[in-house]
Amino acid sequence: MADGDAVSVLELSLHGTIIGYLAGFRDGRNILTFTPEYASANPRPTFSLITHPAFPKATEIMASPWVKRRKLHPVLSNLLPEGVLRDYLAQALKTHKDNEFDLIACLGQDLPGALVAKAIESDAIPGYVLDDTARASAIKPFIQDEKRRFSLAGVQLKFSMREKDGRYQIAETGALGDWIIKTPSTTHKFVPLNEFTAMHLAKLAGVTMPDIRLVKLNKLDQLPAINLPNEEYAFAIRRFDRNDGNRIHMEDFAQILVKYPADKYRSANYQQIAKILYNYTEDGLGDVQQLARRLLVNILLANGDAHLKNWSVLYPDTLTPVLSPAYDIVTTRVYMGDERNFALNLGKDKDWYKASLEQFEYWAEKSDIPWRAIRPHLLDTLDKARGEWPTALKDLPMDETHKAGLIAHWQNLHPDFRIETP
Repeated sequence: MADGDAVSVLELSLHGTIIGYLAGFRDGRNILTFTPEYASANPRPTFSLITHPAFPKATEIMASPWVKRRKLHPVLSNLLPEGVLRDYLAQALKTHKDNEFDLIACLGQDLPGALVAKAIESDAIPGYVLDDTARASAIKPFIQDEKRRFSLAGVQLKFSMREKDGRYQIAETGALGDWIIKTPSTTHKFVPLNEFTAMHLAKLAGVTMPDIRLVKLNKLDQLPAINLPNEEYAFAIRRFDRNDGNRIHMEDFAQILVKYPADKYRSANYQQIAKILYNYTEDGLGDVQQLARRLLVNILLANGDAHLKNWSVLYPDTLTPVLSPAYDIVTTRVYMGDERNFALNLGKDKDWYKASLEQFEYWAEKSDIPWRAIRPHLLDTLDKARGEWPTALKDLPMDETHKAGLIAHWQNLHPDFRIETP
């Protein structure tokens, strides 16, 4: 038997339905095979929009196993943490950070959304998943006895936590966290205060979002041994993929567009996001109207990080996508110096300071969305921002130098979007 034939298998389930099996071979191959029952069911709980019966070529996409080496298929790979958090987890598991099978095997009980990945014994693996050679060498994955398992994509340290009596603890295996806690950055000052302020202003302008809080660091229990800056607060946002202990499935647009996290700034644009929302979500028009509002808010707040992973859909009924609430809105320009661009292309350009109502009209046209349905929402966003933001900003906790940077940004926008301050 070749060493590369050694294999471990995870059972993937969604809302109690087994959807497939993920085989991880010692030579680095990762193979996802859908169950015939799931592939032929209609309706079926939606694993990804690309597998939805209404999506083009969904049957063809699911007919053959998804085979990748080292990394998982993007729909699965995007469930895993990035950056420092991935490094921390890989070190704890004593595995390479690109060995994504080991990572998902460890994190499978509390992934984003509703997917659950569970290790199974070799005698529980269906015959169609492995050939005879691989079956003979199948072993149950070694899962470290580690209570603090969580999986949140992103490049800063953030943790899935449960709140009780004003204190927050990392959710143990099998328990679902109900808050995402983002600790202060070791490279940029006062990010929690920045994000809380930006999100609050976005809500005032009509952006839908979950509950948000600032939490004192001394209220966080069981954090791993990490060096944090001398700041008082973490940022907390309620998980919208959890509801009273139940999982709600979700996926981001890197998953929908089958892009790896490294490509979240490339190979896509806001027209593609708009078309998918308009054509496939439960309230397509309402969702693209909210999308337009958020795109404008990102301009007004100088947020250059609205990449593919910062736009998601939920499946509240297990079948049909809806645009998720907003998250990860930060005034990034105050950290990036001369930053002036969207994360992705909007119509003709990526430059905030060239953006105008005309550019949004071009975006709507290219997205096949009636401009008459978009324009009023942009004007309403502007009215709310101009009427409420200058006063609200004074009392919000953003660092004073960051406030000054945001106000200066408002003055430099196109006249269509400029915000005057007293």
